[in-house]
Amino acid sequence: MMWSNFFLQEENRRRGAAGRRRAQGQLGSGLTPEREGKVKLALLLAAVGATLAVLSVGTEFWVELNTYKANGSAVCEAAHLGLWKVCTKRLWQADVPAGRETCGPAELPGEANCTYFKFFTTGENARIFQRTTKKEVNLAAAVIAVLGLAVMALGCLCIIMVLSKGAEFLLRVGAVCFGLSGLLLLVSLEVFRHSVRVLLQTVSPEPPPAPRLTYEYSWSLGCGVGAGLILLLGAGCFLLLTLPSWPWASLCPKRGHRAT
Repeated sequence: MMWSNFFLQEENRRRGAAGRRRAQGQLGSGLTPEREGKVKLALLLAAVGATLAVLSVGTEFWVELNTYKANGSAVCEAAHLGLWKVCTKRLWQADVPAGRETCGPAELPGEANCTYFKFFTTGENARIFQRTTKKEVNLAAAVIAVLGLAVMALGCLCIIMVLSKGAEFLLRVGAVCFGLSGLLLLVSLEVFRHSVRVLLQTVSPEPPPAPRLTYEYSWSLGCGVGAGLILLLGAGCFLLLTLPSWPWASLCPKRGHRAT
């Protein structure tokens, strides 16, 4: 009887210690399962925006420059460029859609020549179809985009700390970071659009004469617009999670048990 009481007390002590450890772990996390699920959903939304942002900044299909098809020639020229490099292509006119007056789209197979912009290394402007880029505007667009990616990475780190360490005060910091990154990405897109307009207006007087050009924005810029909007939406979701629950509880009261 004495030994049975001893083993029973020992088992109760172990269970109590395990319960205290679990309680301490829950206090250390600081997140209920329901709240943690909401944070993870908002993080998934922000991750989609972050993926689109990296894809947009890393590719060079922001804008396509197309020359008009020349009569009697078997080839025509087109180009596509982004923040970092430009690719000129010689396309076969037989591959160009029949109803299209200009050369393109740039995704068609042809002879491609891709080069990185020299203003990142030597500070020289680039020449595209007898037109000269304005390096200050292009550099500004690239720097703003990189700052947006850096702030976005900081926001991801804050949310990961919230989920792993339970530091809920970082939710607001993460929301600000994601919102700022979305704004910076949209500003970078607008600066790039300005650089395209400047490029088309800066025609070199040197021979040969500059060909007539048309331009159209491509899928990389579309990814950038989508990324900026999704990051702003993710920032709004994180910001809502930082608000106290009592205003929402007053709007949507829970139904209690009916009195009998």
